[in-house]
Amino acid sequence: MNVRQAARAVLAERDVEAKLAGAERLCAEWQAGRLVLEAEAGPALDTPGLPDRPVLASPRAMPRRELNGPENHAALIHALAHIEFNAINLALDAVQRFPDFPAEFYGDWLRVAAEEAYHFRLLRDHLRSLGRDYGDFPAHAGLWEMAAKTAHDPLARMALVPRLLEARGLDVTPDIQRKLRGYGDRAGAAILDIILRDEIGHVAAGDRWFRHLCAQRGLEPEAAFLGLLDTPGVPRPRRPFNEAARRAAGFGAEELAHLAEPCKR
Repeated sequence: MNVRQAARAVLAERDVEAKLAGAERLCAEWQAGRLVLEAEAGPALDTPGLPDRPVLASPRAMPRRELNGPENHAALIHALAHIEFNAINLALDAVQRFPDFPAEFYGDWLRVAAEEAYHFRLLRDHLRSLGRDYGDFPAHAGLWEMAAKTAHDPLARMALVPRLLEARGLDVTPDIQRKLRGYGDRAGAAILDIILRDEIGHVAAGDRWFRHLCAQRGLEPEAAFLGLLDTPGVPRPRRPFNEAARRAAGFGAEELAHLAEPCKR
């Protein structure tokens, strides 16, 4: 099967277990050489398949929660699981949406989708150990917005999803781990060790293909990234940065210094 059509089919899947299994299967089939890359794959799917639950709410409608009891503890793990579920869709969307890349591009994002599925499984199992399950809490409805905003251009997608949103995850994860350990949830903090390790590789994949596209278009990568950050509606990176993780993922010291400067818009 055409790898982009296969990714589209899994992206459209609404059943959580079927999507997880599909993401893992596609990665294995690609590595085994059972998927082919063809230029023609049909029209892109613009809306991923989603389960009936969780109920999706506006980011502004989501309550602020402190880690101060079992309900908020479970809600935090649920929120993290929801991010990973959306990350599966984002990786599959990159495969199904963007043509004319080297085969390595599709292999990278299929690997990312499979790893995000693994992360989701870890967090959902942990959530179940707390007596709750995925879908038990309302969830952020804005996580797909950046996918829609960047659907027209793979350079914008690589910049504003892996290099912006996922890199933000590198920054905030150590603080979340500290809070979980302070609450007594060492198992949850250990899961985030695994996720942080893998997410460095996911941001690095975005960085690699962002730079590939900049080279194709004759753009200087840092200037191109800063220009995209000045787009209305795009959030600016903010300190504190996890500089060690960001540098491992491809950010340079000079770029990190520039990112800390005030926004021009």
